[in-house]
Amino acid sequence: MAGHSKWANIQHRKGKQDAIRSKMFSKLAKEITVAAKMGDPDPDKNPRLRLAVKAAKAQSMPKDVIDRAIKKSQMGDAADYTEIRYEGYGPNGIAIIVEALTDNLNRTASNVRSYFTKAGGNLGQTGSVSHGFDRLGEISYPADVADADTVMMAALEAGADDVESDEEGHWIYCQVENLGEVADALEKALGESTEAKLIWKPQVSTEVDLETAQKLMKLIDTLEEDDDVQTVTHNFDVPEDVAAQL
Repeated sequence: MAGHSKWANIQHRKGKQDAIRSKMFSKLAKEITVAAKMGDPDPDKNPRLRLAVKAAKAQSMPKDVIDRAIKKSQMGDAADYTEIRYEGYGPNGIAIIVEALTDNLNRTASNVRSYFTKAGGNLGQTGSVSHGFDRLGEISYPADVADADTVMMAALEAGADDVESDEEGHWIYCQVENLGEVADALEKALGESTEAKLIWKPQVSTEVDLETAQKLMKLIDTLEEDDDVQTVTHNFDVPEDVAAQL
């Protein structure tokens, strides 16, 4: 029976991973459809669509699924999604930004508000926390693409503003409007990046204890599980000793 139980656990884990992957693919596909509908269906002529396709490829989304999402944008029955940003405070006043694409604003607002409330946080007005973040373009590369100095030189020549490197990788930052051209210039110098996207980068991070970290992780998981939510950004930092206990 022990063997059967182990097999059941493996199957349960695999089912859970498949569900997470499926949800991620559906969110990536939604962004592709919206980007293609708002601009040109050709990624070469539509910077937002090009970034959306790149993000999908980075998560190994099959080409036929990407093509289907682009085609959907040209059909009359493609849902009209509205982009909306929610800002609020999680446990211990941690700032959280939630970006959503929704075809029902009332549903999304009600859901997001209830997630914050149940977690002991509260939803604020638009602008209530985003002033503590910088809106930037972020281009990431694996650590082995080159050493930190080489990446820094390539980034500056490409028109980037800042680079952060550690043993896990390199993160290159630029102005929002320059993301497409900086990413293209870096591709010529360093090869294809892992990801290129717009982010909210916290100006200051707040370290949290174990109890707060657990509450925040639960809130973020709940938000990310919502089909309307595309991204969740926060300004907390988990110290290594706390991370080990999570």
